[in-house]
Amino acid sequence: QFRSIFKEFPYFNYAQSKALDDLLYTDRNFVICAPTGSGKTVMFELAITRLLMDAPLPWLNIKVVYMAPIKALCSQRFDDWKEKFGPIGLTCKELTGDTLMDDLFETHHADIIITTPEKWDSMTRRWRDNSIVQLVRLFLIDEVHVVKDESRGATLEVVVSRMKTIQSSLWRQLDKHDTVPPLRFVAVSATIPNTEDIAEWLSDGKMPAVCLKIDEDQRPVKLRKIVLGFPCSDNQTEFKFDLTLNYKIASIIQTYSEQKPALVFCATRKGVQQAASVLVKDAKFLLSTEQKLRLQRHANSLKDSKLKDLLMCGVAYHHAGMEISDRKVIEGAFTAGDLPVLFTTSTLAMGVNLPAHLVVIKSTMHYVGGVFQEYSETDILQMIGRAGRPQFDTTATAVIMTRSSTKERYMQMLNGADIIESSLHRHLVEHLNAEIVLHTVTDVTVALEWIRSTFLYIRALKNPTHYGFSSGLDKTGIEAKLQELCLKNLNDLSSFDLIRMDEVNHFKPTETGRLMAWYYIAFDTAKQFFTIKGTETLNELITMISNCTEFVDIKLRTNEKKILNTLNKDKDKITIRFPMEGKIKTREMKVNCLIQAQLGCIPIQDFTLTQDTGRIFRNGLRVTRWLSDFLASSKNNFSALLNSLILAKCFRCRLWENSLHVSKQLEKIGVSLSNAMVNAGLTSFKKIEDINARELELILNRHPPFGNQIKESVSHLPKYELDIEQLPKYSDTSAEILVTVKLTNYEQLQTKRTATDFHYVTLVIGDADNQVIFNQKIMYVWDSVLLKTGNWMKKIEVKRALKSEDISINLISSDYVGLDIQQTYTAFYLTPKTEGYKVATNQKLKAESSLDICYGSPQNLLAAKADTGGKSKQEPAYKKYGNRECNHRCKNKDVCGHDCCKTGVPPKSQMNGDTFSSYLADLRSRNSSSSIPPVKRLKVQMLNQAQNVDLKQFVYTPKSLLPALPR
Repeated sequence: QFRSIFKEFPYFNYAQSKALDDLLYTDRNFVICAPTGSGKTVMFELAITRLLMDAPLPWLNIKVVYMAPIKALCSQRFDDWKEKFGPIGLTCKELTGDTLMDDLFETHHADIIITTPEKWDSMTRRWRDNSIVQLVRLFLIDEVHVVKDESRGATLEVVVSRMKTIQSSLWRQLDKHDTVPPLRFVAVSATIPNTEDIAEWLSDGKMPAVCLKIDEDQRPVKLRKIVLGFPCSDNQTEFKFDLTLNYKIASIIQTYSEQKPALVFCATRKGVQQAASVLVKDAKFLLSTEQKLRLQRHANSLKDSKLKDLLMCGVAYHHAGMEISDRKVIEGAFTAGDLPVLFTTSTLAMGVNLPAHLVVIKSTMHYVGGVFQEYSETDILQMIGRAGRPQFDTTATAVIMTRSSTKERYMQMLNGADIIESSLHRHLVEHLNAEIVLHTVTDVTVALEWIRSTFLYIRALKNPTHYGFSSGLDKTGIEAKLQELCLKNLNDLSSFDLIRMDEVNHFKPTETGRLMAWYYIAFDTAKQFFTIKGTETLNELITMISNCTEFVDIKLRTNEKKILNTLNKDKDKITIRFPMEGKIKTREMKVNCLIQAQLGCIPIQDFTLTQDTGRIFRNGLRVTRWLSDFLASSKNNFSALLNSLILAKCFRCRLWENSLHVSKQLEKIGVSLSNAMVNAGLTSFKKIEDINARELELILNRHPPFGNQIKESVSHLPKYELDIEQLPKYSDTSAEILVTVKLTNYEQLQTKRTATDFHYVTLVIGDADNQVIFNQKIMYVWDSVLLKTGNWMKKIEVKRALKSEDISINLISSDYVGLDIQQTYTAFYLTPKTEGYKVATNQKLKAESSLDICYGSPQNLLAAKADTGGKSKQEPAYKKYGNRECNHRCKNKDVCGHDCCKTGVPPKSQMNGDTFSSYLADLRSRNSSSSIPPVKRLKVQMLNQAQNVDLKQFVYTPKSLLPALPR
């Protein structure tokens, strides 16, 4: 069965044969350090084979995890292993980026999980609830030297340490250790001097990991590495230095290419095109007639006219901002050997396997986050790893072009002299929080034990000065310093209430800390949102989200500013909903602009900006969901909470909450068809459902039964209604309402549903004082009451607000724009609200309750409805503050007939003079208000009617005074 796996390897090279015994015939943890291009991938395949040989058929409850630092490498491995392991019954699953819940369920059935450190970190933060992680038997780490990377190394280190912790935790939980399957680590690395430290880190305590180092001279294709230093004056910018290198490429290719394909890596996409254009002018390639014909065929398939002209001269460029079809054509031409020189960015080195005889790295600086910075060691090693074609060459050449001042540094790097250090100490705060949430770290002592399982601990003992510790410290002193580092980060977490200490000094995660770990939120992002006032608008929330650390890798390029400024402000074109002041000049403004353009369905023609928008929304979906959950824990931020719920839904749908393009959310409806429907006036689900199917097909230029399919899709969306009724339990300061959420098509949804089973609505109610009265998620599938009966009911107590009796009741869909219901309702309280001695009148009711008739005279209610178009209207008076309780001994003063039992009696000092007159006037005013109980009000009403009757007609008149009646 395994022959299909190794069919492309008729023989093992030196590195593979050295590793064969340990990988295939033992279960020991294994670290191999070998040059790029020496067949390290086969090491992983041997380890998988060993696992399958040990496990009985069928291979159930076995998971293999392959972890690589770059998504492109994961995609490459996925495509490769899907073909190799598929025939023997193993399923591969790629798990990168922000994965949907459906992908997690698919992962349950996958045998080989291919992922990145960030994604696996996100999953293992929930490992106690996720059985997948506990089934992992083999953990494969590609490019383990990335552990030194300042931005990503800490995540890789924590993930590996956590997997070790999971294993030891399972051992502690189960009495019989034999029932706990062993977890094996296999890691591969480029040439580094301290491979033994990696092996020590991956040792399991019982047996040290095997460490195998392969020299550079054992590489299948011998690689000659050359570093060229060029002068760069102090007043010369990096841009100018990069341009001067363009004119040196021709001579380097002529010297080192040996008339074989050359690959030139450039710092920027614009630099790629500029360098290709310069080379075409500086050098002419001798192309055979047959080669010219093949290039002509490739050129005919290109959309980029400039690229066509370059290709006919034997030169081309390749970067992620190009059309995908053009990239495929160029890749095919270079692989076939028809293209002599290809200019590209470092992206190609990470994702596309296009080996060349000569690799040139033009400048070691690249543009990141608005500044130039050196390539990481991983980037350099990946790029030079493309030198050498095993099927064609026995030798290859890699040339690095850099400044004279940095030449020595890169020579040391290529010779493997760079010591690998940990970067965990720079990102300890987020990872400590995650471990506390997992209960891996429960106090300071346990925190130090956890530190001992990390690569940081191993390197701190050997090189303490790198981590800011004194070189003279012994092991105890270094551990004390590491403990201090932990305490500092723990204090930072505690100061923002992300963790708490109990009475025995144990760490306890707070709900906010759990959310931060669950949604994988950076500490700096969490700190920013602690400044929220609670009254933020949609515009203000988008501005805050644009400043998040999660978008720090989005770059603002010079050639994008014109497009972004047009999106922001333009008199002649559609612009974003909330324009920003001034020109677009920062990364945060770019992120803000792209978010609004996407939500507003404004087309963006630039492919690079489209890619950036996709990345923004992948991270933004996670951040906005965290924000709404974070704000839900507070009670004085109704406005911000409601807007965060709306914004999270907008990110998921990629539409504004009031968008006319609701049809874009339906399957088979894209941007162009959605525009056609908007132009035809189909701007709501109700209108789409009511239109004739044939008419819809004419609008969309589609054949039957397309119209029926769209209408059926809409008809199986959940349709909600919201009813509010006030209950007769009320007082001066509170009232009780009954909220009913109705799913009007619940019977239809029991058999078929358009929305996923994870769709839910959030019922959020707030008052005029910005207080959250009620907030709850209602699952329309998992809440069986709603789906079975079509009704969800809740009694809610409403406290009286100072500003107004109005309450805002909102039903917000999690997944769809166009399903929300937002109402304003005015609650009734026992006594009207007072404002000093002034009486407030003419208050409008914003929503009508079924009990309105009980609280006001029928005549007044009908008159109010006539005046306000069906909405009730009352003119209540306000009681006077400072009254004392009356002396009546009624059992229930809320329902008795005594007016003083509800309004109180004024103090004696106020019973004299004008004050007493004012009190009488106030009483008269209350007699005509709707706050009087029904029985008392009826008596008053009858009295008022009696006052309008002419009593003279009832006066007794003696018979003698009566006129004589006709006989």
